Amino acid sequence: MKPVVRRSNWWPGVLNDFFDNDWAERQFVATAPAVNIIENDKQYIVEIAAPGLTKNDFRIDVHDENHLIVSVDKKAEMKDENKAGKYLRHEFTHSSFRQVMVLPDDVDTDKIQAKVEDGVLTIEVPKRVKEEKPYLVKSVAIQ
Repeated sequence: MKPVVRRSNWWPGVLNDFFDNDWAERQFVATAPAVNIIENDKQYIVEIAAPGLTKNDFRIDVHDENHLIVSVDKKAEMKDENKAGKYLRHEFTHSSFRQVMVLPDDVDTDKIQAKVEDGVLTIEVPKRVKEEKPYLVKSVAIQ
């Protein structure tokens, strides 16, 4: 049995004592997901931890100012049942976050690709191919 935290509000304590659990004391902590950014010669790779999320939960936008915006809006229903099968708690949750990243000037925003696999959203941001100008010699006429 874990210790029960008592607060100045008596109602959660009464419910905890009655149901012999801490459901009224639960606290939810919202945090932004972990993000990795990798650079190589050809691209930037953005990895965002996304356990339990599908591609339909994400929205990815690129704005004119080279802002990459990744947002999530996920609604889920969680159920807890006691031994007799009656609800002691029935919760609805809503998870959302928005991550804004300023892209470097050397990216090709038209070729950005994304996929969700094994709980990770991977966004591939290719770099623009530098056009090599041939070395030209131009003669200047003397007047």
